[in-house]
Amino acid sequence: MTEALTRTPVPGTDSSRRGHPLLRALTRGQGLAGVILVGVVVLLGVLAGVLADHDPLAQIPGANLVGPSGDHLLGTDQLNRDVYSRVLHGIRIDLLIAFLAVPLGALVGSLAGLLATVNPVADVLTQRVFDLILAFPALIFAIALAAVTGPGWHAVVIVIVASEVPIFGRQVRTAVLAVREQPFVEASEVIGASTWWTLRKHVLPNAVEPLVVQLALSLSVAVFLEGAMSFIGIGVRPPDPSLGSLIGESIANLDANPWMAVGPLVVVSALTLGFLLIAQALGRARRLA
Repeated sequence: MTEALTRTPVPGTDSSRRGHPLLRALTRGQGLAGVILVGVVVLLGVLAGVLADHDPLAQIPGANLVGPSGDHLLGTDQLNRDVYSRVLHGIRIDLLIAFLAVPLGALVGSLAGLLATVNPVADVLTQRVFDLILAFPALIFAIALAAVTGPGWHAVVIVIVASEVPIFGRQVRTAVLAVREQPFVEASEVIGASTWWTLRKHVLPNAVEPLVVQLALSLSVAVFLEGAMSFIGIGVRPPDPSLGSLIGESIANLDANPWMAVGPLVVVSALTLGFLLIAQALGRARRLA
């Protein structure tokens, strides 16, 4: 009778056995390719301590800018450090930043978006704050923040969170306003259900799907932002390795060891492409559902 009931698969039916459309999207085509790419990179980061024979911060005597070899798969850098080890440990730092900052930005933005749908004054205030944040390009905001707080991983996290808050906030606001107009939501309000009960039981479960798609897309943006900030020297600071700082350090030494750049570039490309493929697959599945 209601949309909520019609969208709920009945146990034992073909729809129930096949699973949720978003989950099915990750097991075929673009979605599967994205999961494999991201999974491989995550596995490399998790197993960095096992796969890397050298300490990422250790300076190896007599190994200045040597090329790839059996002992140094990607050669060494200008400070005699093993590039392969630094790339693997750089993956860890990038993933920690992305998986911390994006969910935090999604949570703050979603709460702000919910607040905007409850009170008209709060709606106006949150929309103006969102406009103010979006008026500044992320890198400009990053430079201004680094000038105040100093560069470091904390600056990267703050910039990513601030960039994602208005995106998720408007996603939630739009989804809630659209679902709230459905007949089954109006019916629950007519019989006396409170606003928060209606939001929790009816509106939010039907607004989750667009947030899942945006989450995958935002993770790819977070990888790019970390790389850009560390590349220009306002992100993760040396000697700690990150993919962006490794690319930045390689610029002056490309003629001696180009693999200093190839390694982190391949990883950044794989992560960004993987998250984008997942987002595209999820978005297509949601539109067809």
